[in-house]
Amino acid sequence: MLTIKKQYIVDENDRKVAVQLDIETFEKIEQVLEDYALGELIKENKPKEKLSLQEAKEFYKNLKKAE
Repeated sequence: MLTIKKQYIVDENDRKVAVQLDIETFEKIEQVLEDYALGELIKENKPKEKLSLQEAKEFYKNLKKAE
């Protein structure tokens, strides 16, 4: 499990109001969340038709041209 190095920011009553993370930890958390969300989107996507290998190559080749 990821060890999170954190510092708390407190108000004048010494109550925790925010957390400060180092950029490396933040970027790791961000990557984990993005990977999880992408995985969930992939699971939700139920294509009606499957492409052959050649059809898939052609499809992705055309995508690159569109960018």
